[in-house]
Amino acid sequence: MTNDETNEPLPLDDQLCYAIYSAGMAIQRVYKPLLDDLGLTYPQYLVLNVLWRQDELTVGGIAERLALESSTLTPLLKRLEAAGFLRRTRNPLNERQVVVALTDQGRALRSRAGCLADALLAASGQSATRLNDLNREVRDLRDAIYAGIGDWGGAA
Repeated sequence: MTNDETNEPLPLDDQLCYAIYSAGMAIQRVYKPLLDDLGLTYPQYLVLNVLWRQDELTVGGIAERLALESSTLTPLLKRLEAAGFLRRTRNPLNERQVVVALTDQGRALRSRAGCLADALLAASGQSATRLNDLNREVRDLRDAIYAGIGDWGGAA
C-alpha cells in the first residue's frame, strides 16, 4: 500500500479507501431497485434504519449515528416526513431540539426492507458468514481510524 520510490499516489486499485468507496457504490447499485420500490433513497433508508432500532431520537442523535451534519440531515427528514414515514416535533423540555419519530407507515416499511441483505448476499456470491466477517473488519478499521484522529461518536 505504499509507493516509496516515486512518492506518487498509488493507483486507485491499490488504495484501500477506493476499494471501500467503490464497494459501497456497488452495494448501493444492488440496493437501488429495491429502495426504488420502497420509495426511498439510500440516505433515507439509513435514517429509517437508525429509527427502526431506536425510535424518537433527536436530529442531533441521528446525525451523530450517521456521521452527518444536522444541516445535511434536515432535508432528508423533511422528505421522509412529507412521504409520511416520520414526524418531527419540538422537544417540550428543550425547544432547540427536534425529536424525530416513526409513523405507523414508517414502522411498517421495516418488514419490507429486509430484502436488502438478501439481495447483497445473492449479488456478491459470498456467504453470510464471510460478509459478516468483512463487515466486522471494516467497522474495526473505521473505529481504529477514529480512535487515532478523534472519535466520530457514531458507534452502534
